[in-house]
Amino acid sequence: MLVFFTDTDCDITPEIAKEYGFQLISMPYLINEVETKPYEDFDEFDAKTFYNSLRNGVLPKTCAISPGKYIEYFEPHFAKGNDILYVHFSKAMSGTFSSMNIALEELKEKYPDRKFYSIDTKAITALSYLIIKEIGKLYKEGKSIEELLAWANENVDKYAIYFYADDLKFFKLSGRVSNFSATMGNILGIHPIIHISQEGIMTNVAKSKGRLSTITKILAMVDEIQEDITEYPIVIAHTDAPELAEKLAEMVKQKYGENLKIDFVMVNPTAGAHCGPNCVGIAFHAKHR
Repeated sequence: MLVFFTDTDCDITPEIAKEYGFQLISMPYLINEVETKPYEDFDEFDAKTFYNSLRNGVLPKTCAISPGKYIEYFEPHFAKGNDILYVHFSKAMSGTFSSMNIALEELKEKYPDRKFYSIDTKAITALSYLIIKEIGKLYKEGKSIEELLAWANENVDKYAIYFYADDLKFFKLSGRVSNFSATMGNILGIHPIIHISQEGIMTNVAKSKGRLSTITKILAMVDEIQEDITEYPIVIAHTDAPELAEKLAEMVKQKYGENLKIDFVMVNPTAGAHCGPNCVGIAFHAKHR
């Protein structure tokens, strides 16, 4: 039997995990050095409270999972004679996968006949969510591991995302923008537009002043690389900015029609710690990243 794993950095909730029949790895964050593991330390993400705390000055940190924790996730399934497929957020964004590799080396010695497969979405939050749900549908249909890996090899780079940051201090802390540009950007109301590259790295690709003009610019960038956008699901994600998410959805429908398959997603707290509140973005089927 093949057991499907994913993680909370991909905006997957326990309800979605249950729907598709896969296991969920919790990616932790720290507030005042106190670690919280999403959906293990709480049952439901209180996004309003979390993002309000960021608005009020809280600056969360993120941390890697220990090798021992990965063993806790994986070993029970290997012990039952199952193989594992883990579809995860970008390896290029975190050192946690070094811990995972240490755990897997230990497990390989104990369970030499078991197989571990992985698919790197080369993304995080909404873009990973979109890719994982597509793989989840194939998994539910009973596709073989070879078919799942082949789909991912062909299609992971056929989905793209653009989003913007509202308060640059969060990206400054995560090393995404310099101290000077973060300070001046906030003073001037400038928003960087972020893209996730084919290498799985967040990259500043443009900037704009004001929320509405930034959303308009994002939509223009979507139009440039979208492919059959009306035929594929779209994900609009936000960090407690529902009005902005609805506005973006309204503008997308005005351009491409009312029958779009749009899924609204709240960005998980671990990823939200890096971009802060009031961000909005869109993930979609594209010609390329």
